[in-house]
Amino acid sequence: MIDTPPSLLAVVALAFLLAGFVKGMIGLGLPTVAMGLLGLVLAPAEAASLLIVPSLVTNVWQLAAGPRFGQLLDRLWPMMAAIGLGTWAGAGFLATSMSGDAVTALGVALMVYAVVGLSPLRFRVPDHAESWLSPLVGVATGLVTAATGVFVIPAVPYLQALGLEKEDLVQALGLSFTISTLALAAGLAHHGVFEGALAGASLLALAPALGGMVLGQWLRLRVRPEVFRRCFFLGLLVLGGHLALRSLL
Repeated sequence: MIDTPPSLLAVVALAFLLAGFVKGMIGLGLPTVAMGLLGLVLAPAEAASLLIVPSLVTNVWQLAAGPRFGQLLDRLWPMMAAIGLGTWAGAGFLATSMSGDAVTALGVALMVYAVVGLSPLRFRVPDHAESWLSPLVGVATGLVTAATGVFVIPAVPYLQALGLEKEDLVQALGLSFTISTLALAAGLAHHGVFEGALAGASLLALAPALGGMVLGQWLRLRVRPEVFRRCFFLGLLVLGGHLALRSLL
C-alpha cells in the first residue's frame, strides 16, 4: 500500500474503527466487519492481510481474559488443529488473481452468518457427536477462512451449540479466532502476500481497531445488546448481498 491515497487510508481506518467498535459491543465481529467493508475498496488478499495484526491482538486479549484456557484447549484441540490445516491448505485461494471469486465467497459467507445470527433457532451438539464433529467443523472453518478471510462459519454456531458457559464461550471464540488468524497469516505469507508494506499497514490498523473496541465496550453498558446485535446482523446481510451481487455483475 505504498503511495496510498489519503482517501483510501481514511476508509481503511474507519473500517477498523467500526470493526473494533462491533467487537467491543458484542465480543466478536472484527474480522467479519473489516473484511466486509474493506472488500468494497481492496482486493480480498490485501484486506485479509491488513486484518492480521488487529485480529490477532484483540483475540489474544479475549483469549487471555477467560478463566479456563487449559480445559478448553484439551476439549477443542481437534477442532483447532483442523482449522489450522484447512486454512493453510486453502490459503492460496485468496492469494490468487481470482479476486471476483473471493469477493463472491466473502459476500455469501457474510449473508450465511447474518441469517444464522438472525434466526431464532438454537442448536445443541450431543456429547457423543463432538469427537467426530469437531474436526469436520474445524476443516470447514479453515477452508471458509482461506476463501474469504472470515473466521465465523461454521465455527461460531458450532461453539454456541456446545452449551458452554458464557465466559467459556467467549474464551473459546477467542481461541478459534486466534488459531484462524495465525494460520491465515502463515498461509498468506507463504504465498508472498502478507509481507513488507502490508504487514506494516496491518500494524498501523491496530490503533483504530483498539480505539473502536474501547468505545464499543463503553457503549455496551449503555445500549441494549440485543438491539445492537439485530442491527449488526441486518447490516451484515445487506453488505454481504452487495458484495456477492457486485462481483457477479
